[in-house]
Amino acid sequence: MTTRTRILITGASSGLGEGMARRFAAEGRDLALCARRTDRLDALAAQLTEQHPTIRVTTAGLDVNDHDDVFTVFRAFRDELGGLDRIVVNAGLGKGQPIGTGYFEANRQTVETNMVAALAQCEAAMEIFREQNAGHLVVVSSFSAIRGMPRNMTAYGASKAGVSALADGIRADVHGTPIRVSTVLPGFIESEMTSRSGGRTPLVADADSGADSLVKAIESERATSYVPSWPWTPLSVLLKAVPVGLFRRLV
Repeated sequence: MTTRTRILITGASSGLGEGMARRFAAEGRDLALCARRTDRLDALAAQLTEQHPTIRVTTAGLDVNDHDDVFTVFRAFRDELGGLDRIVVNAGLGKGQPIGTGYFEANRQTVETNMVAALAQCEAAMEIFREQNAGHLVVVSSFSAIRGMPRNMTAYGASKAGVSALADGIRADVHGTPIRVSTVLPGFIESEMTSRSGGRTPLVADADSGADSLVKAIESERATSYVPSWPWTPLSVLLKAVPVGLFRRLV
């Protein structure tokens, strides 16, 4: 399997993005890291280059909802590193409230960040990969994409279902070419997002094991992966099948 040596990660200043960056750095990969919080990005880059002096780490501030800037930043990373081998569309937003309870703005922001901004990232990534005729697009979706979610997760789950479908369509479009497309669907993994959610988060994996599972799934370049594989792969089958009343109680 091809080793992807130049990796771009969005939303890399914390959580799963930071965890992926640390693990890819330890494997000797060059990194292009972007997020809104540039102070945290720069601190992470300094730490990674000190720990792994043979790698290159470049950073840029990026709000993925600034769609024009997504294209500008991705192209600048490509030029600085001499190409990009893998782009991880990871930046996302987890806030939300039940539909019709007066929180349209929060739900709108979640859908725009997780779906429309993800589209911008995929467009920018695929322009680069089509020009190179090579690359690995990774879309970080969520276990909540498997079916419509109740309560605070309704808009979030819908946005992640949308981005999963987007990745599926891109994969079909480039089937038979050197471009690979992977969708990873994390279950509950300890992060700033889960700590702020205020909802129930059963079966939470710790951040380290969650990031390990995520990187392992990405490196496999499978089309679709639930992470961690246990218990989320069998649960994906179970929860798609249970009646809605039981499903609502379970999640």
